[in-house]
Amino acid sequence: MNPGNLELIQEINSLWKPVYPHLARQIHDLYGRRDGRVLEVGPFCGVLFALREMKIGDSFRLAVFPREMGSFFREETEKQEPGERVEIIETDPSLRGIPDHDVDLFIFRGAFFFPSLFQVHFRETDRVLKPGGMAFIGGGFGKYTPEAIIKEIGKRSRELNLALGKVEMTEDQLRKEFVRSNVKGAFEVITEGGLWVVIRK
Repeated sequence: MNPGNLELIQEINSLWKPVYPHLARQIHDLYGRRDGRVLEVGPFCGVLFALREMKIGDSFRLAVFPREMGSFFREETEKQEPGERVEIIETDPSLRGIPDHDVDLFIFRGAFFFPSLFQVHFRETDRVLKPGGMAFIGGGFGKYTPEAIIKEIGKRSRELNLALGKVEMTEDQLRKEFVRSNVKGAFEVITEGGLWVVIRK
């Protein structure tokens, strides 16, 4: 990946740290459990650390791509409070290295908006989810993030996203993509606080 893009992605991840606890609250509302194997994937990670602090989940893994983001997240992991170890896996959008039926809670932020960087594969998400598992995929500040935080970071966040080639995605486009993927399971689109897809296996 272009080194300039890596720097932009790293800045976004750092900029969004105040958002993560609020997104984690929304995810927990939907997940409804405090146990399970938690996996956050992609280049835009960080909610997993907030979930760990809230004691939601039994094990925690970051499956990061591009591979160059691995060292960034290893450094981020070292900054966290002691607790359940976070495993870092360098992978790709096909989730190479993640076993079948291995994940209870799957999180993928920024998923549909950066086609020049990666593609989302619903079938791979379905592959790694356990029966009864849930995926939270999409982008946005979430419904609980205070307006003060959005106002503080919103302008810079938009600039960084546009520099990375962010595109718009509609609810209708998402539904069509899911149908094309031929994945079974409950599919819900949430538009409050962004554009999110919740898949329940």
